[in-house]
Amino acid sequence: MELTRGRFVGYEFARMVMLFSMLDGQREIPCAVSTSAMDDLESVVRTSPNQREAQFMSLRDRIEERAARKFLAKEFEGTPPGIILRSIDFAT
Repeated sequence: MELTRGRFVGYEFARMVMLFSMLDGQREIPCAVSTSAMDDLESVVRTSPNQREAQFMSLRDRIEERAARKFLAKEFEGTPPGIILRSIDFAT
């Protein structure tokens, strides 16, 4: 089954990630993308915390496409198992 867009959760400052989810049918898959990965995608040094949501929304299609790739490759991390995207995931 193909992943579909889930919900936007928000910015987690302690881990420096944006949290969101994807859906596998009715099952919600927790996901995160590092803020450094988002900055690398936009070729900026550091986006301010109050601009992170807008940054995520502008990159959302690309981020979700990479999350779907990792899901299909079964590259889960953490508890509960989810998808974590880092700069290296966008290098290819």
